[in-house]
Amino acid sequence: MPTAPQATAHRATARRVLVALCTAYGLLTLRTPETFRLMDNVDLAIHETGHLVFAPFGEFLTALGGSLFQLIVPALFVGTFWRRGDRFAAFISSWWLAQSSWNLARYIADARALELPLVGGGEHDWAYLLADLGWLQHDLLIAGMVRGAGILLFALGMFGAWMAVNDDPTHHDR
Repeated sequence: MPTAPQATAHRATARRVLVALCTAYGLLTLRTPETFRLMDNVDLAIHETGHLVFAPFGEFLTALGGSLFQLIVPALFVGTFWRRGDRFAAFISSWWLAQSSWNLARYIADARALELPLVGGGEHDWAYLLADLGWLQHDLLIAGMVRGAGILLFALGMFGAWMAVNDDPTHHDR
């Protein structure tokens, strides 16, 4: 049975490995955004669920709801862990929020090109949303802003997680 200092050292090492893996995954995702990855399946399921959650609020919010929910769910993890005082888990969760925003940025950037395959072959959410707002010609600019926000979240999240590696998860408020 490891002693308390050994357990703390093992936890810190495991956390460093997790930060390194999340950082590598994030950098790979940024470098090759067209490649489909494991987390894309998670984001897609949440995105599609968001359409159902927002369906009672009309056509526009139903279309937007998929993207909103795709950001809301990981943001809830960030907020929950932060509120509980688990900084490490909150910062790691911000990695998920960041990669989800990159995923969303790719979808927004496709609003005019319409090249991405859609679930069920339905209407492209962002082509509809941006056309309805009269912003379709700004799809790449909006996508770039969402991607940039994700990059900032990613950098802050990985830096924060690294700084919180030695935090004791048993000493936070519930």
